Amino acid sequence: MELLKNVIQSISVYAIPLFFLLVPILAIVKRVKVYEEFVEGAKDGFKVAIRIIPYLVAILVAIGMFRASGALELLTGWIAPLTDLIGLPAEALPAAMMRPLSGSGTLGLVTELMNQHGADSFIGRFASTIYGSTETTFYVLAVYFGSVGIKRTRHAIAAGLTADLAGILAALFICRVMFG
Repeated sequence: MELLKNVIQSISVYAIPLFFLLVPILAIVKRVKVYEEFVEGAKDGFKVAIRIIPYLVAILVAIGMFRASGALELLTGWIAPLTDLIGLPAEALPAAMMRPLSGSGTLGLVTELMNQHGADSFIGRFASTIYGSTETTFYVLAVYFGSVGIKRTRHAIAAGLTADLAGILAALFICRVMFG
């Protein structure tokens, strides 16, 4: 376990600087006009933003209703006995369950956990790791599928939620190795 911890720490020190070094080098090698491409992407992004506003409003209202109704806490109470079996702290469950729905809602829950337990506590670190290793699945599907007019999502929701579950379990494993 100590070797794994050292490898993870070494990778984490160099990953982001290496990424920021490689992107401009690859752009130069491939003769990409970075600024012009950036401006074109920004134009396209603005057009997409206008098209997805109705989908954003709908998902934000649904999230507000889900949280305000107490359904999140009720669902958390039902799932907590199962997560206790794998060592997932019940306090972090609302953040894990909110993440597929809302990034800002999850950030609020993670902030509450840090205020309650401390940023350097296992729960604070675990909640932060969940936030970074999972996605706002329903939000992403509503925005991306809505922006191009896809009505039938087929297996996208199941695949996205499976990836979120994998992210939560990976976050638990990594936090147990690194901080537990």
